Amino acid sequence: MVGDNRKLLIFPLSEVPELARGQGVFLQKYKDGGLTDATSFTWSEGLKDENGRLFGPTDLKEWRGVRAQAGRIVPNGWARSRKFVT
Repeated sequence: MVGDNRKLLIFPLSEVPELARGQGVFLQKYKDGGLTDATSFTWSEGLKDENGRLFGPTDLKEWRGVRAQAGRIVPNGWARSRKFVT
């Protein structure tokens, strides 16, 4: 997940609970702004930004966290658009 504040947070999909209809769950904590983009990916394959740059597991280990944390500023070289390639 990437927010308007340029903070990236990576957490396991298993941490997202399945709730009843009409209820919500916090995915990332924001002081200002909101969600820009979210995607799911396989950890071993890495993650691509909109510029096509591939960030592998060793590049992303500092951004792993627990759901609903604030995250950390995106890595150097990340696309200014703050979008993922799927």
